[in-house]
Amino acid sequence: MSIIYIILIAIAALLLGALLSFLIMKYTAGGIINKAKEEAEVIKKNKIVEAKEKFIQLKLEHDNMVRQQQQKQQDTDNRLRQREQQLSQKQSEVARQQNEVTQQKQQLEQQKTAVEFKEKETEKLHRQAQQQLETISGLSAEEAKAQLVQSLKDEAQTNAMAYINDIMEDARMTANKEAKKIIIQTIQRTATEAAVENSASVFHLENDEMKGRVIGREGRNIRALEAATGVEFVVDDTPDAIVLSAFDPVRREIARLALHQLVTDGRIHPARIEEVVAKVQKQVEEEIIETGKRTCIDLGIHGLHPELVKMVGRMKYRSSYGQNLLQHARETANLCATMAAELGLNPKKARRAGLLHDIGKVPEENPETPHALYGMQICQQYGEKPDICNAVGAHHDEIEMETMLAPIVQACDAISGARPGARREIVEAYIKRLNDLENLALSYPGVIKTYAIQAGRELRVIVGADKMTDKDTELLSFDLAKRIQDEMTYPGQVKITVIRETRAINYAK
Repeated sequence: MSIIYIILIAIAALLLGALLSFLIMKYTAGGIINKAKEEAEVIKKNKIVEAKEKFIQLKLEHDNMVRQQQQKQQDTDNRLRQREQQLSQKQSEVARQQNEVTQQKQQLEQQKTAVEFKEKETEKLHRQAQQQLETISGLSAEEAKAQLVQSLKDEAQTNAMAYINDIMEDARMTANKEAKKIIIQTIQRTATEAAVENSASVFHLENDEMKGRVIGREGRNIRALEAATGVEFVVDDTPDAIVLSAFDPVRREIARLALHQLVTDGRIHPARIEEVVAKVQKQVEEEIIETGKRTCIDLGIHGLHPELVKMVGRMKYRSSYGQNLLQHARETANLCATMAAELGLNPKKARRAGLLHDIGKVPEENPETPHALYGMQICQQYGEKPDICNAVGAHHDEIEMETMLAPIVQACDAISGARPGARREIVEAYIKRLNDLENLALSYPGVIKTYAIQAGRELRVIVGADKMTDKDTELLSFDLAKRIQDEMTYPGQVKITVIRETRAINYAK
């Protein structure tokens, strides 16, 4: 019985606990729901407030936009009204101008009628006066007109010829004066060096014992040198010296430098010779390119083709009558730039043409074409402009000069070559050339005296007036120029002047 009672009590306790748990859970759920409802109400109220604020803001923006559109519409209406007023005023002005034009047209018509009437009257009077003049002079109007025109033409021609002669004489005097002034200023403003360089052709040794080492056993060293350099090594009785003979100055310079290194090093045998020559050849080629680039930079010349730059560098090893070709080209370029600036031309183009004018002298091949024409072909090949090419080709008058650059280059080339100290030649050869010039002219019949002047650059020939006519002097000058060109060797050009004059001399006592 007690066990059943205990069981019942336990069951009752469990039921009571379950009931309490149920009541607690019910109470808790009700609190959460109420809290959620409260929060929902708060959120609802906030959203309603935000919606009202947003509505008010949108309404204000809409009202502002409507006001702006109304203002724009009002401004547009005002502008349209102003334009209508302006158009009305212009229409009134046009109408007024049309009335004025109509009135002026009527006045012009009246004036035209009056002028036509006056012209008819004038023509009638002119015919009457013409008839009276024809009657008095005995000439028709056409004959009188022809005589008058011919008389005026003759008078005008006489005056024109006199005027032209005066202008030409004044221009000739002024041109000579201005030309001399420009040339003198150009020479004074261009700094030159009187000393010139030339490629060495003689290699000096410390003693004659070194000659044997250079020659080698059975001449194998000197044969190796000649084969590697293309230069002839002349070993003769000249003490302490070996002569290097070659037409190409670059090869001669390579041979000189290679021989210098071999003699300094002391190891002279065929294998070493080939190694040193190859090394020196590479060094000389690099120096040629560097010299060309440095020359272009010094002269301010840009955009030159690499082959032309290399040819400019090769000028360092060429000489003309003792004058270093690169020095001559630089000097000519500076002279050309100065003279072009004095004449109002482009100094950069003139400097470029002056530098390239003797480029035809430096290529490795030796064509039969004159160096000026060959230089022009080279410039054309490497993209130089036509005026530069023409200046290069025309500086010795082989072709016609087409631009002002050509005579500038020709004059500056002559200035650079003819200045004191620029070129040198053996005195005997110089005197012989002058004598040959004079004797060549004296070989013609009718020639009385000849004078080679200006260091052989001009030949003056005096002929007898009774033995030659003016036409004969022209033929003599042409024939002398052709023979000198074909038979003699000379620097630059030679001017031939034939003088024919008659002198009558008496004495008053």
